[in-house]
Amino acid sequence: MAGTTKSAVEWLVSVAPDPDVCRWEWERNPHGVTLLPAGKAWDVLILPATLGRPTLDVLTRVLGRPGPVLADFGDDRTGFFVPPGTAGRWLGTGVRTAGPGTWIVVPFPGRAATGPVRWLVQPDGSGTLTDPALLELAMHEAAAGGATGEEV
Repeated sequence: MAGTTKSAVEWLVSVAPDPDVCRWEWERNPHGVTLLPAGKAWDVLILPATLGRPTLDVLTRVLGRPGPVLADFGDDRTGFFVPPGTAGRWLGTGVRTAGPGTWIVVPFPGRAATGPVRWLVQPDGSGTLTDPALLELAMHEAAAGGATGEEV
């Protein structure tokens, strides 16, 4: 396992009730996914793809590399990893949240995705998350670009 992948795995499984069991099961899952609890090291804001991908484009242009981002295989939803507590405070319409008491499907970093979700931006193990204020601004810019038909 490469250094960044190993760091990413360790960071992700640190939220599991039993990290060793989680890691063992995750590495052996034929789809390369596991369920991890949100609300400990991160929350997830889940945007519809029509807004999620353009928002990621804006964030990538502004930041270079945002925090981890997931997409489902149908590209119907895009999930941005944000600081814990964000889900409880988020007021945006049409945005689903995953915070304390919720679990999300997470693919194994660095492996070809064969399960229901894949990484658009893999975690690097440093704990970097997307700033919710920047995410909101990027969402507004992406929505405005989509409304005017301009490329964002």
